[in-house]
Formats: sequence, C-alpha cells, structure tokens
Amino acid sequence: MKITNPFARSARQFPQLPDQVPQRGTASSRALFKNIFLAQGWQMVGEFPNLTKAVAIISPHTSNIDAWHGFTALLGLGIQITIFGKHTLFETPLKPLLNWIGVIPVVRHSPQGHTQDIIEIVRKKEKIWIGMAPEGTRKQAENIRSGFYHIAYGANIPIVMFSFDYAHKTIHILGVFHPTGDYAQDLDAIYTQYHGKFSAKNPHWLAKPLQKLLKKG
Repeated sequence: MKITNPFARSARQFPQLPDQVPQRGTASSRALFKNIFLAQGWQMVGEFPNLTKAVAIISPHTSNIDAWHGFTALLGLGIQITIFGKHTLFETPLKPLLNWIGVIPVVRHSPQGHTQDIIEIVRKKEKIWIGMAPEGTRKQAENIRSGFYHIAYGANIPIVMFSFDYAHKTIHILGVFHPTGDYAQDLDAIYTQYHGKFSAKNPHWLAKPLQKLLKKG
C-alpha cells in the first residue's frame, strides 16, 4: 500500500534562465535564493523569454513585501536587472549597496530628459534588462506611468510582463510585447495579458486602471 504524506506540498514551478539573458550570481547563490523563494510557498510560472534586452514590468505594486518576493525570485533566477535611480543617491553611504543591486545613476533634470538618457544607455549595452513598476508607487495610483513604454519604444526593445498573484502565491511570466508607438492601444493590449493573472497584497491600494480590469470579471 502506498503511503502519502498529508503535509507534502505539490511541486512549485520555477523556470530556468535562458542563456541570452544578462546573468549574475553563482550556482550556489541562485540555489540559495531559489530555495528561499519556494520555501515561502511561492512559485514562478510561465516561459522565460530568451532576450538580450528588455524592459521588464511587474504589477500590481501595493506593498513593500513585493520587493522581497521580487528580489528573491530574481536572485534565484540569477538575472541581472538594471534599475535607474537618482544620481544624488550615489553621494550617500548607500552607494555600495546600489552598485551591488545594479542601480544606474541618472540625472532626473538633464537637458535631453530622463527617458532619453536611459534610452542612450540601453543602446550602448550589449545586454540589459531594465526593471520597472509601472504604478510608480505602492499607494493607489490614478494612472499607469508611461515611462516604461517610452523607454522600450525609443530603444526598440520589447516589454516583458510579469504579475504578482498573491491569491495563488505566484509570479506569472505573461509574455513579450513589442510596442508599436500607439500608447493607448498598446496599453490596452498589455492590460489584456494581465486579465485574470494578478491579485494584490493590499487590494485597496490597487491602481485604478487595474481595479477597472478586475471589475471586467
């Protein structure tokens, strides 16, 4: 007679990072953070795209704990995600930590504009994945900020969509989107990929466009 363990959990999914994606860490560090991520009952579901450059977006963002789940997943994958931050932060004791995370300093009020500066950085890199939270805040946002879109379109790189699904303790890899230049139409197409694949840690802080998406059922 086969004896089953009533406390055993079903296998949690976690993808392998493809070879063209920028990487960081060692086999040991990846295994450590992957196990930490999975031990919390979370999983990452979907096919990870094999791209040298991309703007990676993740929603919804309603809690500081989002960063914990996101970073343990990223470190478990071993992917190098680039984040852009104020150049003044690098004049503080945080500089070593920011460099380790992969933050690149930018001047917010440069003559050619913050977005254009990032586009120029992307063009010079052989491999780069930029990480952004479109809401721009964990509190309720009226609209989704368009910076991620204009960077992807201006640099001619795709957008890779991810979502937090707290109800199922899952980070979904939702696919790749190539911006056409029609922001309103493309944003609707991006929302379509999120439909039914997200749930927030704090639903009352969910961005209004995502609230509308939930109401569609």
